[in-house]
Amino acid sequence: MEQTNTDRIIEMAWEDRTPFEAIKMQFDYSEADVIHLMRRELKRGSFNLWRKRVNSGISQKHAKKRNPEIDRFKCSRQRAISLNKISKR
Repeated sequence: MEQTNTDRIIEMAWEDRTPFEAIKMQFDYSEADVIHLMRRELKRGSFNLWRKRVNSGISQKHAKKRNPEIDRFKCSRQRAISLNKISKR
């Protein structure tokens, strides 16, 4: 796997609002694959913090546990965020 894809999967995994289903759809990585990747790429302490956060209920990483009003995978401002434009406002 390319490093850029690995970096993007890790970034998506850290985001609370990005469900595992979005990662599966975009990169064909199941939840178990993401967990394995995170365990391999992160330091042990970082991995433990991530797993604790995903399982704590704060995160909405599982589509079935999400509020039904959330029907998209990306932020409504995603276009504005792309290419670092949001920081240039």
